[in-house]
Amino acid sequence: MKNKVLVKVDFPELDISYDGFIPVNEIMWKINKLLLKSIADLSNTPINIQAKEYVLLNKKTGKLYGNNEIVINTDIRNGTELLMVPNSEVGVENL
Repeated sequence: MKNKVLVKVDFPELDISYDGFIPVNEIMWKINKLLLKSIADLSNTPINIQAKEYVLLNKKTGKLYGNNEIVINTDIRNGTELLMVPNSEVGVENL
């Protein structure tokens, strides 16, 4: 594994998805923030960019990624499909 992985991120709230590279040595809350900023910029849609309000889920397995996990220690690899959904839809607090 190199220092980045290619993932597909689906954002059901806006009915869009994007492919992008994420660094494997970063903490998930930083990845959430990075992806939210990227989606907001690419879609020209204002999104409340607070990483605590959105969570990442593995689309295939349904695994919910905690904010303090490091990408390389998760099952996120090249080609992984992720869902970014509001935390209120998942109902989990303080990951």
